[in-house]
Amino acid sequence: MGDVKLGVLPVFKDGIIDDPHHTRALVQMLEAEGVDSVWAVEHVVVARDYEPRYSYSPSGRMAGAPDTAMPDPLQWLGFVAACTERLGLGTGVLVLTLHQPAVIAKRVATLDNLSGGRVMLGVGSGWQIEEYRACGVPYERRGRRLDEAIAALRELWQPGYRTHVGEFFQFEECESKPQPRRAGGPPIVIGGSTDAAARRAGRAGDGFFPYVVSPDDLAALLDTARATAREHGRDPDALEVTVWPGSWQPGASLDPAVMSAFVQAGAHRLMVSAQESGSSEVGEVRDFIRRVQDEVLSKI
Repeated sequence: MGDVKLGVLPVFKDGIIDDPHHTRALVQMLEAEGVDSVWAVEHVVVARDYEPRYSYSPSGRMAGAPDTAMPDPLQWLGFVAACTERLGLGTGVLVLTLHQPAVIAKRVATLDNLSGGRVMLGVGSGWQIEEYRACGVPYERRGRRLDEAIAALRELWQPGYRTHVGEFFQFEECESKPQPRRAGGPPIVIGGSTDAAARRAGRAGDGFFPYVVSPDDLAALLDTARATAREHGRDPDALEVTVWPGSWQPGASLDPAVMSAFVQAGAHRLMVSAQESGSSEVGEVRDFIRRVQDEVLSKI
């Protein structure tokens, strides 16, 4: 596999993702198979008749079955942390703009400590206006809100009493303990496939996780992210890039040529979904993971 990391999305189905016996067996299998990380996603709510704003499909609507379920990502990863010792814990992504950063700073720092420093906090601004309404948060200016929320997190993850006075969030001489296991906090991974997301990754992220992009799209976005990093005095090569090829082309996870093209474009971590195995049975997911490792990653 060389230096290419493998991340896994679980099966987001009611009665499976929220089953403790299934989750424990799944993540312990992933750890035993040498998988780098497991990633949870977030939708606080999904409206029945949401406005078609989903940018990753021509219809503006996301794919999903009636039995789709998305547990709270930090709660779910807390359970995963207790079941494992080395497996990385990622959010892909948490809709940070729906939350108060002071609360998220505390929750993430707690999880980072109890997991031994395994958290990767993927964040984004989401797309579902009805979800914002349900959470009592304005949909407008969500990009600016996200930028400020990231800054507020980083401020609270510094030792001592901290102050932030911004457009959306304010705190004065406040201390947040425990501090994260890693100085300065866990890596913040910017989600999104727009130029704005790429610029945000270069300006404020430790990682970048674009969704439903081709290898050429990824290369172009990374050019933007790295140029922005240089403009802000940051190391453009320090940005860790995660991508899920199967979100762009079904079947890509078992196609060495496509997976290799993403690595050549700049990906450091390739994601697959357990659902691509065609089953939720842990043994069949394990067989799929081994195929990805043996037939694909070993050739990159």
